Amino acid sequence: MRSFRLIAIASVALALFGAPMVVFAQSFSDTQRRDIETIIRNYLVSHPEVLEDAMNELSKRQAAAEAKKHEESVAKNADEIFNSPRGVVLGNKDGDVTFVEFFDYNCGYCKRAMADMLDLLKTDPKLKVVLKEFPVLSEGSVEAAKVAVAARMQDPSKYLAFHTKLLGGRGPADKARAMAAAKDAGYDTARIEKDMTSPEVKATIEEDFKLAEAMGMNGTPSYVIGKQVVVGAVGLEGLKEKIAIARCGKATC
Repeated sequence: MRSFRLIAIASVALALFGAPMVVFAQSFSDTQRRDIETIIRNYLVSHPEVLEDAMNELSKRQAAAEAKKHEESVAKNADEIFNSPRGVVLGNKDGDVTFVEFFDYNCGYCKRAMADMLDLLKTDPKLKVVLKEFPVLSEGSVEAAKVAVAARMQDPSKYLAFHTKLLGGRGPADKARAMAAAKDAGYDTARIEKDMTSPEVKATIEEDFKLAEAMGMNGTPSYVIGKQVVVGAVGLEGLKEKIAIARCGKATC
C-alpha cells in the first residue's frame, strides 16, 4: 500500500507540477502505465484527501512565487513608487513604512477604502502615505485625475481636502465635479484649467500606469506597502497587518 501511495502522489504531482515527473512516467511500458493508472484511480477514490493536500501545496507555491515576483517588481521600481515627485505625500514624510495607494475617483471600493487611509493617517504617526492616480474605469475618471494632478501641482497642501471632497462625493466623478471640489478646497480653478493640458499632467498619469502594469495591478484600490503588492480592498485590519509585516516582519509588532 505504501508503494501505491507513492505512485499516486507522484502522478498527482505530474498533473499539478508538469515536467519533473515526465522521466518517471517514461520508464514504464504501456501495460505497466495502464496498470498504474488503475491503481492510481482506485487509490484516489479511496483517499481523495491526497488531491486536496496537493492543491493546497500548489496554492502555497503559487502564492510564494507571486510574492517573490511582486518583491522583485517593487525593488526594480522603488524610486518611482516611493519617492517620485509626482506622487502626493501625506503623513510622516520620513516614516519608517511607506503606504502607496493607486486609486480611481469612480471606484466604489476606493471610496470605502478612503476611510481606512484616513484612519491610518490619524493613528499611525510613523506612516508615510503616497497617493497615485490610476484612472482605469472611465473617461470621467481620467478627467478627474487630470484635475487632481493639476491641483497637486498648484498646492499640495490643499490636496487632501480636494481628494476627500471628490472621492467622498456622490455620483460619478468627472471634470465638472472635480473642478467643483477644487474650488471648495480653495484652488485657483482657472490655473487648474490651464495646467490640465500640461506635459506634467500627462507624464504623471503615464508614470502611474507604467508602475501599475509593472506590478500586475489590474484594479483599484491597489497598494504597495513595503515590499508587498496588495490588489483590491482588504479593509482596515488587513492594511494594518500588511503595514506591521513591512515594519517588523510579522502581522503584529
